[in-house]
Amino acid sequence: MIKLVLTDMDGTFLNSKGDFNRELYKDVKTLMKEKDVVFAPVTGKQCERIEVLFGEDADDLWILGDRATRIKHNGEFVYESLLSNPLGLEIIRLLEEISLEHTIIACTRTGAVIKDNIPQEEAAIVRGSYAQVRQVSNFNEITDDLVKITLHDPLFRCMETREKLSLFFESAYIVASEAAWIDIANENVHKGTTVEHLQRLLNVTPEETMAFGDGYNDVELMTRAVYSFAVRNAVQELKNTANFITRSNDEDAVMKTIIRMLSLQGNNR
Repeated sequence: MIKLVLTDMDGTFLNSKGDFNRELYKDVKTLMKEKDVVFAPVTGKQCERIEVLFGEDADDLWILGDRATRIKHNGEFVYESLLSNPLGLEIIRLLEEISLEHTIIACTRTGAVIKDNIPQEEAAIVRGSYAQVRQVSNFNEITDDLVKITLHDPLFRCMETREKLSLFFESAYIVASEAAWIDIANENVHKGTTVEHLQRLLNVTPEETMAFGDGYNDVELMTRAVYSFAVRNAVQELKNTANFITRSNDEDAVMKTIIRMLSLQGNNR
């Protein structure tokens, strides 16, 4: 019996326009409430950005945001794992040595930090995922520990860039979710470990969990759910990992699958 539904956002729950079918979500929310099922976005987006995206519906969510380094519920953070400031700044220095053509996003507890000289179109991409953004002339202005570091490369070289960060493979978790994006978090912190923490909090097992994803950074997520679904537009590695394949993100795949699966089961109460 399913008690927890987890979903990646970009490329999975969200359509190609970065939005979702809000009318259909009303039906999904009603059904999940009726079946006493918890809904949890698991995403690289800032927790506050997910709250803005869902509006008044965000109160019921367990948000595994900031590349699943934090869990937020009803406005309160109940879990987080941070990169130390010295380690984070060391990684950023190497990223800047590798190239000045990609955009580095350094995320602290208070928001995302970007350089003040990045192209306007890159700043717009950042603001699409982060509700709180400030600009600095030098990343050394950051004195806090880091929730995560994200890199966006409009030239699609992230697979190669990740290999150039091998010096930090043992001290940080580094994943290229696709050719344009890299996420860097604290050692051994990824979607799988944070979901495991949530499952312990809620007393839910993988056998009672359904999960959806599309990218390389969703591989660990799939391992925490018996009902693991790759959307049709997912990378092949994720399709190989998931137990099932569903429709694409532009076909409301996540919500339609939730309705189909939960309609088959009785109430959890």
